[in-house]
Amino acid sequence: KTLFFLGLTAVEKKLAEYKCNTNGAIQLKLVRFPEDLEDDNTTFNPEYSHQVFGDDEVAFGYKGLKILLYYIAGNLSTLFRIEYTSKVNEKFDCVEADDVESKIREIIPPGFCTNTDDFVSLLEKEVNFKPFGMLLHTYSIHNEEAGEDIMYQIYKADMTCPGFREYHERLQTFLMWFIETASFIDVDDERWNYFLVFEKYNKDGATLFATVGYMTVYNYYVYPDKTRPRVSQMLILPPFQGEGHGAQLLETVHRYYMSSPTVLDITAEDPSENYVKLRDFVLVKLCQDLLCFSPVKLMQGFSQEMVTEAQQKLKINKQHTRRVYEILRLRATNMGDAEQSRSYRLDVKRRLIGPYKKKQRELAKMRRCLRPEEMTNQLNQIDLNLQREQLEESFQQLVSDYRRVLERLAQA
Repeated sequence: KTLFFLGLTAVEKKLAEYKCNTNGAIQLKLVRFPEDLEDDNTTFNPEYSHQVFGDDEVAFGYKGLKILLYYIAGNLSTLFRIEYTSKVNEKFDCVEADDVESKIREIIPPGFCTNTDDFVSLLEKEVNFKPFGMLLHTYSIHNEEAGEDIMYQIYKADMTCPGFREYHERLQTFLMWFIETASFIDVDDERWNYFLVFEKYNKDGATLFATVGYMTVYNYYVYPDKTRPRVSQMLILPPFQGEGHGAQLLETVHRYYMSSPTVLDITAEDPSENYVKLRDFVLVKLCQDLLCFSPVKLMQGFSQEMVTEAQQKLKINKQHTRRVYEILRLRATNMGDAEQSRSYRLDVKRRLIGPYKKKQRELAKMRRCLRPEEMTNQLNQIDLNLQREQLEESFQQLVSDYRRVLERLAQA
């Protein structure tokens, strides 16, 4: 028996050496020049791979596993290769290696290259690639490293643009690696709008375009004659993150819908924390010059006038307008002044306490139909002191989020 256990741990140890973390194994690149292929600085890795490789994000059966997914920067033609130093042998180890290739093939469209030479020859044709659809906005961002301003453009595209369907199939594979709950959309539904960000760059005297990121928006029907665009997915590719492209994209999309008389307001589906912070910044930037948000009116409290003006002029719904109001009121409030500070705190907490009050109404209903011993258990969950603490914590967290928005606004 002892020998058997010793043997097992030895086998287990040996097999453990053949486990690879897939977030580290997957190497992504956006390639502009042939030399990018050998340059480690152009490589980036996924944040997530659980949708493809399971919750452990592990591939079994290989040592030194590398899953290369290289994309030509503009049209995203793909090179897919798997490399490893050794692989478990079924005859010897009685175990089978994971079929990594078929897992990746499930999410990347067919027609990819499997060797570098084919990929490099495709790179030479990249000069013919042009963005899809209609140009909405051009902006530039100063790049410290290059010591120059770099030009970016945002386009609105749809499935009728030649080549866009195939391009979108390649683009959406990035969602799997960078959005935790990503899913592919039904592109045959005409209610989808696509907004794309591209960088303009020079190569051998020609102007080329590189993919920076994109957003998908679904146009819901609202009775009788309006639509409610809902942001579904938004991704700025990692090499471009932190440069302000998300704000440019969201503001451009807002401005695009603002000009349409049939749009009611713009929402988002299951927004992440980062998206909410981005939206706060963009909406405050858009709203700060509206008359209803003048410092005098902010100090008089949240009003129907704010809701109406923000919705009619900027297509912002009531819930988001309320956040904009709280951020702008914080800016207009002297938090060093006891009276102003107290007034602000009460105003925000009155909104925050809503869910707690709802819970208390539900408890009152329970009281009428539960036996006393069941009731005490329910009541213990909603201790008033705890409620006050949670409320204060929520308030402090909000204020620190709001301050960050205001700091960013001051720098914009």
